[in-house]
Amino acid sequence: MKRYAYAWITIAFFLGSLLLHWLFGYLAYVEEHGSTDGFVIEMLRDTFENWQSEFLQLLWQVCGLAWFLYVGSPASRESDERMEKKIDLLLQSRGIDYSTLDKEYYRK
Repeated sequence: MKRYAYAWITIAFFLGSLLLHWLFGYLAYVEEHGSTDGFVIEMLRDTFENWQSEFLQLLWQVCGLAWFLYVGSPASRESDERMEKKIDLLLQSRGIDYSTLDKEYYRK
């Protein structure tokens, strides 16, 4: 739960704003038209218009770009793990038993 706290908070804000958007839209629609005929169609139009301008343009560009950079970038991998793997491969190519090197290092 802690690991995804940002996602849960974002989902809560999203659902809260969606609920409030529909509630105030309902109240405004009834005040303007005097009935609820056509309310759902107009609210869906307004909701998707907001999502298009906000979600698709801002959130997807920022979060989507960050996600694809994280997934595809070699720099996004842990540098220590990559360095250890490279050193292990170098030692192995030279025929050095690196498991004994660790023991000798910790004896000192």
